[in-house]
Amino acid sequence: MTTKTVDAKGRITLGRDFANQTVVIDDSNPNQLIIRKMVLIPAEEAWLYENGEAMKSLRAGLSQASGLQFSDSPPDVDSDAEDAE
Repeated sequence: MTTKTVDAKGRITLGRDFANQTVVIDDSNPNQLIIRKMVLIPAEEAWLYENGEAMKSLRAGLSQASGLQFSDSPPDVDSDAEDAE
């Protein structure tokens, strides 16, 4: 536990451990503040974290890629480009 003094403008410093971090301050209790470091996820990417199967597939693919396990039949980029047109 650390003791801090709030300045005349209502500010307090949290220290180097919180430098350049995003935090959420829970001030729902008027006698207590809870400060938590957070990582924010863009709304358009949140679906991935809500979809267990998609996350499992992504992690498997990343594991395969880091183990240099690549497909023997790579995609046909030219054919895919034609289909896109």
